[in-house]
Amino acid sequence: MTDFLTDVKSLRDKARQDIMKGPVTASYGTDVTKVVDLLNVALATEIVCVLRYRQHHFTATGLNSEPVAAEFLTHSVEEQDHADRLAARIVQLGGTPKMDPAGLEARAHSEYKPASDLQEMVKENLVAERIAVASYTEMINWVGTADPTTRRVLEDILAKEEEHADDMLSLLES
Repeated sequence: MTDFLTDVKSLRDKARQDIMKGPVTASYGTDVTKVVDLLNVALATEIVCVLRYRQHHFTATGLNSEPVAAEFLTHSVEEQDHADRLAARIVQLGGTPKMDPAGLEARAHSEYKPASDLQEMVKENLVAERIAVASYTEMINWVGTADPTTRRVLEDILAKEEEHADDMLSLLES
């Protein structure tokens, strides 16, 4: 047996302590309250993005609007998946997902910006995706190696946000 692993008896004894904390054990590497707060900011950001993409989906008009509106809907669904994954992780860590619409935009990094034309919609969504990329990168750096599960969730979401930004940029360039 290697020296870096806890002996089995100690591991078993520690697992029985604070059993009601679920997956958060004594080996958890950071402040769980701060992680939950960070995840709630990300959750608010995702909810705002869901709503903005949906609003743009339904209000997109013009000759080229149909495929762009479809892209907005796809992104909205993917942002909802991000929100669901964040909410699930918050609960797993013993927190409560903050979904109250009161103050939602104030808690979020991105903004809810309706737009009057298709190009403006694409630009607003690109700005929001760039904000998401920057904020998820900061969150990942802050979490570091202290919470590998939260880090993986954030990294997966970041990859999709980068893809969304690339999609919006492609729409602007076409």
